[in-house]
Amino acid sequence: MYKVVLTDYAWIDLTLEQEILEKGGAELIAKHCSTESDVMAVTAEADAIITEYAPITRAVIFAAKKCKVISMNAAGYDNVDVAAATEAKVMVTNVPDYCYEEVADHAMALILACARRVVNFCQNISCKIWDFKSTGQIKRIRGQTLGLIGFGGVSINVARRAKPFGMRIIAYDPYLPPEVFDQEGVSQVSLEKLLTDSDFVSVHIPKTPETVGLISEKQLGMMKPHSFLINTSRGGIVDETALNETLKCGRIEGAALDVLAVEPADFSNPLFELENAVITPHCAFYSEDAMIEVRTRAAEQVLKVLAGEWPPNLVNLDLRERTDLRAGILND
Repeated sequence: MYKVVLTDYAWIDLTLEQEILEKGGAELIAKHCSTESDVMAVTAEADAIITEYAPITRAVIFAAKKCKVISMNAAGYDNVDVAAATEAKVMVTNVPDYCYEEVADHAMALILACARRVVNFCQNISCKIWDFKSTGQIKRIRGQTLGLIGFGGVSINVARRAKPFGMRIIAYDPYLPPEVFDQEGVSQVSLEKLLTDSDFVSVHIPKTPETVGLISEKQLGMMKPHSFLINTSRGGIVDETALNETLKCGRIEGAALDVLAVEPADFSNPLFELENAVITPHCAFYSEDAMIEVRTRAAEQVLKVLAGEWPPNLVNLDLRERTDLRAGILND
């Protein structure tokens, strides 16, 4: 039987993965790995790896000499050295669209929570303060501008949710043609114009070397004094030191973050001490429906490769041109 190693997971019952993989003649080996050495210890003989957060480094990839595919139990893949996988002729797959609805819902919930000061009011109530003026002035949502950094599937769904509230939507994404924005009735703008014009700035881009620290002191300084920053994409895109200083000094109104640079959270992070920072525990992706979908599709992509077929969501597309893959010659 093929050996498929699940490096990390947050659910108790693995029946779903076991049933799918057994049908394809594969054995599931499930572990809880958090370090490179943890992963190397269990993947040396693996034919495939399914992962979410565990570090799949260059050393891991080249030590796992039988591994043909690394399948993400997620949309993001910043824990995988994709360049090393490509060099080793190992396919990397992800499930890019399994939680578009959930993340868009969560982003919109955070936008509304900021706009209506929901968390602040709840905190005041816990202190027995009953006063509609206790959180300061609140502006009507209709007519305010929402700026979306990145205009992929999640971002488009956020735009569709925000429009019925009467918000003006603008977006920045240098990789998309104008017709994508036109189809959604969204104005395409530069990053600088987005930051200076928006009342709410919502981040929806992957974490890459190009995007790490994209929102830092300079960019935060461009934002309106009454504006809010929302991030439901990846930690590290926003410079947390710069954000902490910006919020502490009141240079912007507030921030709502579902992701942090260090996760699980380091609760000594000064952002947790700020009243104008709303933080949720990287839960935007979560619903039971989404979890079933991502787990199913991640396992099915492994079986595709082990059966000699191309997976539907290949990350390192350059391998399409190769005939010397670890998985051998594949059929479309």
